[in-house]
Amino acid sequence: MPQTLQAVYEKGSLRLTEPIELDEGTYVEVVIIRQSLAPKSPKDILAKIAALPLIGNTQPFSGQDHDKILYPVQNNQ
Repeated sequence: MPQTLQAVYEKGSLRLTEPIELDEGTYVEVVIIRQSLAPKSPKDILAKIAALPLIGNTQPFSGQDHDKILYPVQNNQ
C-alpha cells in the first residue's frame, strides 16, 4: 500500500521525519517530489491550474455558446 512520508535530505541521505513500520531489509521505491517550505496561497494554486494545458478543444471558451454546449438540439424534435 503506498504511503506518503516526509523526509529531509541531510549529508547525502534521506532522513524520515517520522518513524515507519517496516521490517529490517525491506526494499522500497522512492519518488522524490520537492516541497516548498512556504505554504502556497490559493492564488498560487489557481495560477498553476490555469497554466495547465487544455485537453481536447483548444479554442477559447467565450460563454457565447453556453446554451448550445449544455443543451444541444436533438435531431428528433
